[in-house]
Amino acid sequence: MAIRNVTVMGAGVMGRGIAYVSALAGFHTTLVDISEKQLQEAHDYAKQTTQKGIKREKLTEEQAQHLLGNLHTSLNCESTVETADLFIEAVPEKRELKKQVMEMAEKHAPGHTIFASNTSTISPTELASFTKRPRQVAVMHFFNPVHMMPLVEIVRGLETSTLTVALIRESAEKMGKETVEVNEFPGFVTSRISAMVGNEAFHMLQEGVASAEDIDKAIRLGLNYPMGPFELGDLVGLDARLNNLKYLHETLGEKFRPAPLLEQYVKAGRLGRKTGRGVYDYTDKEELIKK
Repeated sequence: MAIRNVTVMGAGVMGRGIAYVSALAGFHTTLVDISEKQLQEAHDYAKQTTQKGIKREKLTEEQAQHLLGNLHTSLNCESTVETADLFIEAVPEKRELKKQVMEMAEKHAPGHTIFASNTSTISPTELASFTKRPRQVAVMHFFNPVHMMPLVEIVRGLETSTLTVALIRESAEKMGKETVEVNEFPGFVTSRISAMVGNEAFHMLQEGVASAEDIDKAIRLGLNYPMGPFELGDLVGLDARLNNLKYLHETLGEKFRPAPLLEQYVKAGRLGRKTGRGVYDYTDKEELIKK
């Protein structure tokens, strides 16, 4: 079986990034969302990112045109799934929402479709239970920004077949990614470490250990991280970070209890770049929010 048609469900930061690298790899890619505004923003993102790639000599004009020609958008979830060889859900990290998406996709997809989830925490076995095809379900966890980050975590569920893993790995590699195969466990590898570092950073900020800027600088320069934990949290969304921590606290115990300051920021609507303010204020830096 060959993967030719890819459907990505969810046009947020991760979904649009996944659709971008999928189209660049030559897959006929359709990005689906219930929001026309989100789809337009995703289309604009693809255009802007290709132009940046051309300027930096990472892409040729021909590659950019090929990418944009492969990338399509749709508001019709059901009809789009009907032609999918690979379905990737990238909706927000809410179990009930992912359940609805997987049930819809399974109902309308052809028999050979492989179902992948970009979840960073939720069990692939649980996701597979929302379908009648557990052998064809696995986690395909990308990282933000998708077009720059080289890794995809592949996580098997209890009944995931070897063929499913092989097809997902092959698709990821065609998208230019390195892969690791991770045994199913809450948070996998990267989310556990990232959530713990980000949460500890909030504890340190809350305790007055240092300013947010200096904590980020210390982690970047002292530990050679490409971004500080607050910069990363603002990029992915503090609400997403909090949801992940709540799940890890529920499944792995007290060491993942969310810092009270993080919960306060989310209650205040300070979610990061997408709202203009998180740990840092982006209201006068619109160009950063669009990146």
